[in-house]
Amino acid sequence: MSTEPEPATEDTAHAVDTGSETPGTAEPAGAASDARSDEPAGDGGEAAAQVSEVEAELAAQRIERERIERRKAEKQGPIDAGGKLSGSAADLLAAVRAVESGEKPAATVFGAPEPARRPAPEPVRPPRPAPAEHSAAPAGPVGPAPETVQSVRRVLAEGGAPEGLAPQTAALLGEGAQDALRADPWLLLRVAGVRPEQADGFARALLGAECGPDDERRGRAVTVWLLEQAALAGHTALELPRLTATLAQRGVPDPDAAVQSTLAEGEALAFQDALEETGARREGEQDEEGEEGEERPVRVLIGLERYALAEESLADGLARLVNSAPKQDGSAADWEQAAASAQGSAAAELIRAVAGHGLVLHTGGEASLAEPAALLRAAHALGLRAWAAAPGPLGRDRFAALLGAAPAEPPSSEPEASAAVTVTGLLTGAEGPGRDADGALDLDLLVVVDAPQLDVEAGALLAESLPDGARLVLAGDPAVLWSVGPGRVFADLLAARVCPQIASRRPDPGPLGELVSGIGIGELGQVEAPGKEVVIVPVRDAGEAVHRTVQLVADSVPRAIGVPAEETQVITPGHGGAAGTRVLNAALKERLNPGPGRFGGFDPGDRVVHTPVPGRVLPGRVVTADAEGLHLSCAGGTVIVPRDRVEGSVRHGWALTAHQALGGRWPAAVVVLPGDAVQALSRPWIYTAFGRAARHLSVVHGVEQALPRAVADIPAKPRTTRLPRLLTPQVPTAD
Repeated sequence: MSTEPEPATEDTAHAVDTGSETPGTAEPAGAASDARSDEPAGDGGEAAAQVSEVEAELAAQRIERERIERRKAEKQGPIDAGGKLSGSAADLLAAVRAVESGEKPAATVFGAPEPARRPAPEPVRPPRPAPAEHSAAPAGPVGPAPETVQSVRRVLAEGGAPEGLAPQTAALLGEGAQDALRADPWLLLRVAGVRPEQADGFARALLGAECGPDDERRGRAVTVWLLEQAALAGHTALELPRLTATLAQRGVPDPDAAVQSTLAEGEALAFQDALEETGARREGEQDEEGEEGEERPVRVLIGLERYALAEESLADGLARLVNSAPKQDGSAADWEQAAASAQGSAAAELIRAVAGHGLVLHTGGEASLAEPAALLRAAHALGLRAWAAAPGPLGRDRFAALLGAAPAEPPSSEPEASAAVTVTGLLTGAEGPGRDADGALDLDLLVVVDAPQLDVEAGALLAESLPDGARLVLAGDPAVLWSVGPGRVFADLLAARVCPQIASRRPDPGPLGELVSGIGIGELGQVEAPGKEVVIVPVRDAGEAVHRTVQLVADSVPRAIGVPAEETQVITPGHGGAAGTRVLNAALKERLNPGPGRFGGFDPGDRVVHTPVPGRVLPGRVVTADAEGLHLSCAGGTVIVPRDRVEGSVRHGWALTAHQALGGRWPAAVVVLPGDAVQALSRPWIYTAFGRAARHLSVVHGVEQALPRAVADIPAKPRTTRLPRLLTPQVPTAD
């Protein structure tokens, strides 16, 4: 690696609130989400002529609610697990069964402290697919009625809460929101970005002497809030001791009662997972069949219904794929010939595995994408309706370029033609093959690239949508950051070993490939970079980091490497801080595209990311602005953002977080590591950020020894999920 010795200048950064990029980090009101890109941009003109994005979301939410109600109706019986329990697990099981019978649960016992997390806006998940005849948007007004918003605004003002929360609160609580808020002021805690202490102050102002920390309404609200924060941090459920300990830290006097009340009201679900099976017997004990036996240890989990049902649905859908024979398209000899013709042993292995299995996992780095591409070509040659999907448009366009086909282009009659779409576009019908008469996706093979980005809800929707006999291949690099949404679908499947796993042996080439591969195994070594493929730029403070970053993008990289500024991506750990995306984007705009920012701070030519709904980020550029709104070119289409939505859904995009950059690769990347980012660093974050560079990587380095320590010692933060346990009874292990 080489070091660029240019001198530093004065501090030009503007200090802002610190914040690192984690799934559980809130973005201030009016700012776009830091989540990865999850869906393609719609064509602005066509969208206006069809249904609005908000209407589509309402339709999707209505359909999702119907699905949940159906699943609830199917689950009227008591929980199966835990027949031989004692202590707190037995008490909780009795409480759950009491709830199911309509009774008030009895007391239970809980355990040990864990720190709470910062609040964050709840990410909107991809909408549930539906057959075309049921996909029309509902009639009637979109959003809360103006009079409802005004009534809520008065209640908020009376309680000393910001009146700007009125539209969100009214939309969340619906008609009669003002009465609901007076009856239970802690309902305000359901609004994104509101913290418990803020809801407590609001409740004190409205209830006066009636307000107390032991109020049952407060206990329920804080319990649900903690479960939502856990989901934003990636968990699909929380272990009971951790939940009750955190409730105690949040000033809930009786955490047991708070959990019981939340279960009784149906706002959360309880589960018991057996931790191990044992055949040992203890004298004097009997199991349920009357035989002597030992108690089975369990872990008790509490989770929100939304994620619990999604995880169960995902397990059911994957088990269906694993346990059913794939549709026979082509003879065994045809598949074998396709495998023999593939370049590379891993590509041949992948084709052979897909020939006989409904679910296959494929792992590897950037170069390994050639193997799923070879599979798609072979599948088309065999006459299969085969498609590739990526969680976001960056990954879709990158894979489409590898295939040599335009994104979202359906396969032609030519077998070598291919198609790449986004997962959301595939599920909603905006891209891809559409659906058959039964509402299933009209395809035989689906290859999902960048699979670690799938959360449990997106995974469940995909699994539910595949027809019987279809094949699913999940391909990705297990070393990158996990999904922003809850779950770790790809990692859980790899650990469960319920289907064939093909590991690519194709290394990423050159000094960059060598550097990133070493990081993946916990080693940050020196690499020979004769063509300045890797450059380290040491800095003393955040101000110097901002200055050097602008200098690299605008001057050094174009001059020394030959990569223009528009093909260089800056990546930094968070939005806040003295060298976060907000400060870096302001400095880069001033240098690369200065202007008055007459339309919400934007000018034609500005590089931006657009968030049409929370959790979906589309990279693009500003084209123009007029009375209709801000015109953007995003993901190959035109998007018009109305004036009143610009501030909350568009931000500059010269600098991104690593989660926003997931799925994309640029000729050059500048990774900024300011001193205040030490706590955000981990091996997956560094691996992901450094891996976004295709030809050149500059590291603006201000964290000293924290960088090698993070690579060596800080793996991904663990997530509590149920998917492996849900799969075990349904699917035998592949071993």
